[in-house]
Amino acid sequence: MDLFGNKNTIKEKADRQTKFQPLAERMRPHILDDFAGQKHLTGPGKPIRLMIENNDVFSMIFWGPPGVGKTTLALIIANSVKADFIQLSAVSSGVKDVRLAIEKAEYNQKHLSKKTILFIDEIHRFNKTQQDSLLHSVESGMLTLIGATTENPSFEVISPLLSRCRVYVLEDLSEDDLLQLASTALNSDEELKKHKVEIESRDLLIRFSGGDARRLLNGLELAVKSTKSDSEGIIQITNDVLKETFQKNYIRYDKNAEEHYNIISAFIKCIRGSDPDAAVYWLARMLKGGEEPKFIARRMIVLASEDIGNADPYALTIATSAFTATHYIGMPEAQLILSHAATYLASAPKSNASYLAISEAKADVDRTGELPVPLHLRNAPTKMMKDMNYGKDYKYSHDYEGHFSEQQYLPDELKDKVYYRPAGIGEESKIKERLKNWWKNKKR
Repeated sequence: MDLFGNKNTIKEKADRQTKFQPLAERMRPHILDDFAGQKHLTGPGKPIRLMIENNDVFSMIFWGPPGVGKTTLALIIANSVKADFIQLSAVSSGVKDVRLAIEKAEYNQKHLSKKTILFIDEIHRFNKTQQDSLLHSVESGMLTLIGATTENPSFEVISPLLSRCRVYVLEDLSEDDLLQLASTALNSDEELKKHKVEIESRDLLIRFSGGDARRLLNGLELAVKSTKSDSEGIIQITNDVLKETFQKNYIRYDKNAEEHYNIISAFIKCIRGSDPDAAVYWLARMLKGGEEPKFIARRMIVLASEDIGNADPYALTIATSAFTATHYIGMPEAQLILSHAATYLASAPKSNASYLAISEAKADVDRTGELPVPLHLRNAPTKMMKDMNYGKDYKYSHDYEGHFSEQQYLPDELKDKVYYRPAGIGEESKIKERLKNWWKNKKR
């Protein structure tokens, strides 16, 4: 009997609980053979399947976009190896929660001889202290960590923890995977199979899902629930219904497909082309489509050196500061920081002289191999080296007028080579004049 005096069997309670779960949760598979996609990890002879077959679980991090099965795969692993499964979300959990999980793992190991899997969703949101608190237990094997992240672990997970884990990349589900999921849901889910459902365009349904199985299934369920059946008892899911269900302002932007590369390419080329208006438009498109802000910031750091360089040395400071601020602030406020940086970089003078210089120098290294360092530039920490003329005749620049001494710094085979040719724009015009005065006897 519940609090309101109603008699309920255990089955009735379970059925009612299941009924109110979202479709994506009701459709969550429990065994590996029912898991959709990621065959590079779960197929015959692949890492996750072998790990389960050998009952040999190790700490790992799943890196991939939302809705591709990171949580489900962790649950399947835990069920398959009969481990205690503890799930935390980095958004709402702290060091205290981690310590409680570790205590539970210690108890499981000492008293029950049972493995413990600690699954941390969005592990990239844990700060360094929180990640540090996991190190000893992961290292000792007290617990097995499975972290899930949509961010590049190389940037977001501390090196000591990352070195103790294997990183597996989960890919977007294919159209075939998503179509199969939708079909299975319509035919097997206890709630959906009560209705006869027809979808005007399954291709549109798949496109609106953005490769996210959770978004697909929950959107499908909402479309069914918000549509009345016709006179023949058929629920017609039209394209207008799909657009309404998946929001009218849907922006086509698949972060791992062609449109992703097209738009980031347009954004970078607008900044390179000194058009701040076009740059903020494509920035808005990326943010509206759900692009990771730090990805955008990282691309601007590269651009600041490649396309602006010493024409405005401050551009690199602006770009790196934008990345740091974006990391600290997060969305939605980070859009202001990104717009600030993008408009500054687009309005800055441009030079690719630094980029051309390193490209030419690398080509010469490939062509000439490891040329010897001129003797006067070599370090001479021992008497024997001094006797071999290491460092002999080196001119200490600060002893000369203008803190400049004209001497050869390149290997003999490249002594007249010029790699860095400053553009006559912005700060590089000053650099160009300064180098010209210094090397007045050398062609530049």
